[in-house]
Amino acid sequence: MSYQDLTERFNQFYRNYYREEIGELAQRYPDDQRSLYIDYDDLFHFDHDLAQDFRSKPDQIREYAEEALRRYDLPADVSLGRSHVRIKGLPENVEIGEIRVHDDFIGSLISFRGVVRKATDVRPQITEAAFRCQRCGTMTYIPQSGSSYQEPHECQGCERQGPFKLNTDQSEMIDSQKLRIQATPSGTGGGETPHSIDVHLVDDVCGQATPGDHVTVVGVLRTEQLENGNRKGPLFDLYVDGLSIEYTDELPVDLTDGDREKIVEISKNDDVYQMFVDSVAPSIHGLETEKLAVLLQLFSGVSKEVDGGESIRGQLHILFTGDPAVGTSRILRSAADLSPRSTYSNGAETSKAGLTAAAARTGGTDGPWELKAGALSIADRGLAAIDNFSKADGDVVGALPEPMEQQQITISKASIHESIDTRVGILAAAAPKDGRFDLYEPLGEQLPIDPQLLSLFDLAFTVMDTPQLEADTEIAEHILEVNRAGEQRQAGKDPEPPESADAPLEPEFIRKYIAYAREIQPVLTPEAEECITEFYVDLRSKGADEDAPVPISARKLEAIVRLSEASARIRLSDTIELSDAERAVDLVEASLKDIGVDPDTGQFDAEVIEAGTAEAQIERLQNVKKLISDVEQEYEKGAPIDEVLDRSATVGMDAGEIESEIEKLQTKGEVYENPKGRLRTT
Repeated sequence: MSYQDLTERFNQFYRNYYREEIGELAQRYPDDQRSLYIDYDDLFHFDHDLAQDFRSKPDQIREYAEEALRRYDLPADVSLGRSHVRIKGLPENVEIGEIRVHDDFIGSLISFRGVVRKATDVRPQITEAAFRCQRCGTMTYIPQSGSSYQEPHECQGCERQGPFKLNTDQSEMIDSQKLRIQATPSGTGGGETPHSIDVHLVDDVCGQATPGDHVTVVGVLRTEQLENGNRKGPLFDLYVDGLSIEYTDELPVDLTDGDREKIVEISKNDDVYQMFVDSVAPSIHGLETEKLAVLLQLFSGVSKEVDGGESIRGQLHILFTGDPAVGTSRILRSAADLSPRSTYSNGAETSKAGLTAAAARTGGTDGPWELKAGALSIADRGLAAIDNFSKADGDVVGALPEPMEQQQITISKASIHESIDTRVGILAAAAPKDGRFDLYEPLGEQLPIDPQLLSLFDLAFTVMDTPQLEADTEIAEHILEVNRAGEQRQAGKDPEPPESADAPLEPEFIRKYIAYAREIQPVLTPEAEECITEFYVDLRSKGADEDAPVPISARKLEAIVRLSEASARIRLSDTIELSDAERAVDLVEASLKDIGVDPDTGQFDAEVIEAGTAEAQIERLQNVKKLISDVEQEYEKGAPIDEVLDRSATVGMDAGEIESEIEKLQTKGEVYENPKGRLRTT
């Protein structure tokens, strides 16, 4: 078809499908809107061949489409001279990793999904450069493409070869921006670095993307020569000229009708919870309570907005601590693999910028500022697993309260002022400072984590390595079976997997199930509300006496609701039944028994979690410090340790307990020894 025929064909397409959209564009052009978005399906139904040509020859066909838009019958005083035609909704998405290994994609229209890893400032780009001849003053206009501008060969006035000077006032410019799009972290378990590709944007699509956004990009794949080649010739890299970019909160899972039927069928199984629990880290024997908690975290609660714009998070945060080599790291990796969107980080190797976000210049000190997303924003609406949490730097840990509670990160640096969503559940594993967990020491004194941060975890569990004959026998048999199967597989055989390590559900199916279930917004039934209320009030009433410990705070009440909602989602239920509430209460109670018990009184005490030390222990420390202060006033050189120990009965403690409390006070810096054998308070 000729140029005229193709232009007229697009004109007919617009009249049939986009009459109203073009009318709206004409009213809003150029200040509020400069692009007409067309859906690929519409073009395909109108003209199959034209749609195919748009994919294989996008530059040429888009030129016809935009010329037809400029010629479209509009009122005489309206011109769409610099409007764009942007296509969206291609039927297939290409994996970013595949883009780099298939040469036949170059020059064609492609669509792919990913997460915005980096975004530069929006900067002007010259589209037509005006050059003034330094000899005669004649202005010459040269169309531009690429990052460097082309000068004229000779002056149109004096016909000499310059010199020329760029006149920016007379040049035409357009907004430009570069994004780096990274493959969506869908069930990778953090095992490999996702592929990424740069996207170049111009004009009205610039300035909308924020790092952490999950997007679908349609654009033309191109090559560009790198500045540094090698002896074998120039080197090239790939990038995409972005035509359209769509933002989505949907999890990166494609569901077929068959998937939906199977999901509904599994949800009706009486053992559905056990099926999922057995599919979390199947190589780890036991720890069913911890696995159930992680399972509910993957399904998450329901995020809500209340009056005044305040939001209540739906994502759950879980902390594991305890003895080493008990399997928590495998549970973290399994959870990251099962989540439709996830990241896995090692606290010992993670920086604040790598976990949250960072603003930095690109291309040297004069380059544009860019915002780079960290692991939490990349995993938005998913799971962020952080192993070796206790080894993370203080600035990393200190940056977590905002993304955990507010579900966003605020960046204010140079020209960048952004709030990035981090609607993510954090699953962390932290080792005690002394290696093994001490049941008689409060959690806050064993983990180098701020009490405020500890209080943000909905559930926390201590996983202990306690010798038990029957359980140890089962674990030994399980591990040997798993290893035996691995040896047979390595030898080229196809063994039957051990029954105890055979996951009932495949990870890919679980990811689809979670994505499907998280569209459900279950609500509490009166029976579930009553169960939750009774549990909360009962525990609170135990702390009604003035001197009694506070057993549970309102924050735990919200955790119970989130867990109940997640439980209902597993059954694909629109209502939260009594069984869901009881399941949530049991998990919270198990967590409180693990870490929320004052080791001296045996009572639940919210201070153990939320302040890091039990109320009774705080009181004992204060009493011992006062005793030292009283003795100190009687001795010029400080309180003799022997004298303090002799008076231990006055505070209701024996000498051994006093010595233990003195060590804690010295660690806290509230008491010091100077000279030796003499104590002084700070």
